[in-house]
Amino acid sequence: MNANPNILVFDSGLGGLTVLREIVKALPDAHYTYVADDAFFPYGQHSEDAIIGRVVPLIGELIAAHAPDLVVIACNTASTLVLAHLRAAYTVPFVGTVPAIKPACAQSRTKRISVLGTSGTVKREYTKALIRDFAGACEVTLVGSVHLAALAEAALGGETIDDTAIAAEIAPCFVGENSDHRTDAVVLACTHYPLLLDRLIRLAPWPVDWIDPAPAIARRVVTLLGSAAVHNSVHQSSAEMIFTSGRHNRLPGVFSPYFGGRIPA
Repeated sequence: MNANPNILVFDSGLGGLTVLREIVKALPDAHYTYVADDAFFPYGQHSEDAIIGRVVPLIGELIAAHAPDLVVIACNTASTLVLAHLRAAYTVPFVGTVPAIKPACAQSRTKRISVLGTSGTVKREYTKALIRDFAGACEVTLVGSVHLAALAEAALGGETIDDTAIAAEIAPCFVGENSDHRTDAVVLACTHYPLLLDRLIRLAPWPVDWIDPAPAIARRVVTLLGSAAVHNSVHQSSAEMIFTSGRHNRLPGVFSPYFGGRIPA
């Protein structure tokens, strides 16, 4: 792999920026293309067939246009539906995003965790299979949030979001009263949610571990591309941000930290 790999990060909106941030930390000298499929956001409003029919050919167009060395699907909904289709259709390596149920259950002390995702993600058979395969004796509460992803996007865009709106979305995650048997870990099964992590921590009725899959995704990217790409250039490579709606990036300063300080074109 060359010293400056070309990495494409794809999400339904801006949530994948939380994944991008961790990958940039691990591979600061790569070239990054971030694609937000805002023309189809939110994915939860569409059927599974519609999402597959949308994402698979769109990724093909992006591969043809940008020639990435690796594609990250930084979206739980898309990953649980289209990864197999993408790997069958294209030769580029793919890294997906799936609910981190296995590590959450492994580290839980009370053996009671919650999975906070979109309504589509938590009801999907893929998620239920992860619970069957990896939860063991851990009790798992599935919480499908209707509004949290949109609230996260709005907050990142500078809108004022009331604490009560966020608190209402996360309240079902907290189960039990006795500290020995209550929820002690919440899996963030949507990449948008870590955008609100500081507020999630503050608004939680009691402290829990918030499980963000982004660091593990970054480690997988490094494994596939090779650590030789890390810190192998004296100059940072460029970065690009694309909205499928065609809208212009009006907040480059807001997004810059997720690109390692670079201003995305």
